[in-house]
Amino acid sequence: MIASMNAKLSELFSARHGVPAQSASANLYDKPLILVTLALMSIGLIVVTSASMPVAEREYGNPFFFSIRHGIYLVLSLIAAGIVLQIPMRFWRIFNPYLLLFAMGLLLAVLLVGKSINGSTRWIVIGPMTLQPAEPAKLFFFAYLAGYLVRRYEEVTENLKGFFKPLVVLFFVAIMLLMQPDFGTVVVMLTTTMGLLFLAGARLWQFFGVVFVGLAAVVGLIVMEEYRLRRVTSFLDPWADPFGSGYQLTQSLMAYGRGSWFGQGLGNSYQKLEFLTQAHSDFIMAILAEELGFAGVLLILGLILFLVLRALRIGNLALQAGRPFEGYLAYGIGIWLSFQTAVNVGASVGVVPTKGLTLPLVSYGGTSLIVMMVAIALLIRIDFEIRLDGQSPSKKKKPAKRLENKSEAKATTSEQRESKAQVKTMLEDVQQEAGYD
Repeated sequence: MIASMNAKLSELFSARHGVPAQSASANLYDKPLILVTLALMSIGLIVVTSASMPVAEREYGNPFFFSIRHGIYLVLSLIAAGIVLQIPMRFWRIFNPYLLLFAMGLLLAVLLVGKSINGSTRWIVIGPMTLQPAEPAKLFFFAYLAGYLVRRYEEVTENLKGFFKPLVVLFFVAIMLLMQPDFGTVVVMLTTTMGLLFLAGARLWQFFGVVFVGLAAVVGLIVMEEYRLRRVTSFLDPWADPFGSGYQLTQSLMAYGRGSWFGQGLGNSYQKLEFLTQAHSDFIMAILAEELGFAGVLLILGLILFLVLRALRIGNLALQAGRPFEGYLAYGIGIWLSFQTAVNVGASVGVVPTKGLTLPLVSYGGTSLIVMMVAIALLIRIDFEIRLDGQSPSKKKKPAKRLENKSEAKATTSEQRESKAQVKTMLEDVQQEAGYD
């Protein structure tokens, strides 16, 4: 009885709104995106546990110290993602400049009261936890840039002034990041900014001019600091000084070599026995390659590639649906995710110099994990709003036909009243049926 009434209600809904009955209760969330994200987080927890046990045992007397902390960060990241999913994208469209100012305030605070580790001042200690302001700065800057492209689209595409304005903002953010110093984050932000400006339709001569200036600035920054120059020279020939500047890379390459096709087995890595430092964060891919082999590396890269393509697809759908801010933000998240992955993996195999960037959703790192989950939640929210509004190109509602005369209007009104009466009668029957049960 109740099942038949539910079917009848679906038919009435479809007749009234002009949509198929099967889509009346369709899922409005991107399930594959959620499942792939959870898969990466689960794999990350397993590999972090395996890679961090020796150093955790030596430093804290508990082999699961980093694993427990990483699990706590996973829970916090899921809570943060759940909160962001409840916030409409209108909030981000309106308040993105204020979020950027907040991020710049955090970057300034870390220079004044930050904690210094290995010569870098990148963390603010908050009780038992640490906050790395560079991570939210990336997300908030990309949100600001997406908003700027919407507000000043004509300026960006038609004159040089509009093109350079966001680069001036990036310059001030980069100055504060380089004072920490955090060169890797600056490179990621610059690359993502260039990608977004290119997708927004900036003129090619402007784009290539800024790329040339940016490359010149990067080379200058490398030459000015001795430790950066050592990283580049060791990257070009790590075996020239295998126990000095090239130590990290040579140990990482050994891990890749031992992994072969299918690895030594989970937990059987030699390099994690404190031969390779930062094994559970910056060089986690090397440990994964040693234990799970080339097949494991392909699995991780395939899952991240899926996230990147999904982000670009969501951005494309948002632009087609008349949501430019959401589209540019999704594009920015996709470029950010892909480039940071490329830099992390490239540094561990010797393709690019070491930058100290985490592998998204996999490496150990509380702030990085939470911010990346917020970014994924934003993608889910953008896709949700597109589906909810029916603005996806494949699901656009056809415009309603004009009523030719008053008689058609009256007939339509009477049909609506009749439908409401039928729904009311069936709901009363359902209540009676429930009472009898």
